[in-house]
Amino acid sequence: MKLNIGIIKGDGIGPEIVTEAVKVLDRVAEKYGHICEYTELLLGGASIDVHGVPLTDDTIRKAKSCDAVLMGSIGGDAKTSPWYQLEPSKRPEAGLLKIRKSLNLFANLRPAVLYDELKGACPLKESITKGGFDMMIMRELTGGLYFGERRTVEENGIMTAYDSLTYNEVEIRRIAKRAFDIALKRRKKVTSVDKANVLDSSRLWRKVVDEVAKDYPEVELSHMLVDNCAMQLVRDPGQFDVILTENMFGDILSDEASMVTGSIGMLASASLNETKFGLYEPSGGSAPDIAGKGIANPIATILSAALMLRFSFDLDAEADAVEAAVEKVLKEGYRTIDIMSEGRQQVGTAQMGDLISSYI
Repeated sequence: MKLNIGIIKGDGIGPEIVTEAVKVLDRVAEKYGHICEYTELLLGGASIDVHGVPLTDDTIRKAKSCDAVLMGSIGGDAKTSPWYQLEPSKRPEAGLLKIRKSLNLFANLRPAVLYDELKGACPLKESITKGGFDMMIMRELTGGLYFGERRTVEENGIMTAYDSLTYNEVEIRRIAKRAFDIALKRRKKVTSVDKANVLDSSRLWRKVVDEVAKDYPEVELSHMLVDNCAMQLVRDPGQFDVILTENMFGDILSDEASMVTGSIGMLASASLNETKFGLYEPSGGSAPDIAGKGIANPIATILSAALMLRFSFDLDAEADAVEAAVEKVLKEGYRTIDIMSEGRQQVGTAQMGDLISSYI
């Protein structure tokens, strides 16, 4: 199979961690008889340095011609980087919002997994996390409060701000269908999170999700209010399989879930559209303070590549092999500095990539 993959190395540690993910993809291709063809794309600060803008129309066109895009981290130090002297619409992160919108990437997937080997890094009591947990947060990415109309005006001498939260049934149905499809590949359980006791948008959300659930009789559906979900994530994270929610709730809950795993350097993410196309990236930032030192953790990017194999190419066996290789490396005691603990062997970025590749 030919895999046509766009590569956005990004800023900070991005080029280093993407290099290791490509190394792993090349090993997968070698073992399973695939061909990886890569197209390098510029986004964020790297694009500003060359083109003066964080994302060009040509980059969008090239990205659309790929089957999937693997991306490193975007941005730099807001205090020292000249990129942040520009107006907000021309800063690195503006390119991220634009490419998501341009590629119609409405479904954000954030897996949160607590590996047994890293349970000591989890801030929760061991009695709560015994046996680990493995959840997937499905966040709607292109609607809701972040994309609604907003304005700030003076009314009767008082400054007043307005933000509108809008969802239509088409937007809700497509993210719900994606969540149920993914649940079929997992433990067949969806928890839909809303605020239906207060918000009309949430009441419509719940109604449409119930309608979609009828087409998936083998998947168990439950509803949960967002404040309760935030509590349950720290009380009993193991109860969750797929969490389905809207944009702002998903933003907050996925960050909470990332913290209970104990290491953001281990967390992958994917953003999908209505086809098999997806943009895959680590959940962490560009960490400019350690860029070029060879100590960044590439595992989140490598696991993002595994998500790409699974969801854009339907290569489940290959994705399983990557995830198993990561787990084996951890079991054998190898750690990058961010997840280092007593009695383990510290390795650098490239060595971690080599080890994972060797176990595939």
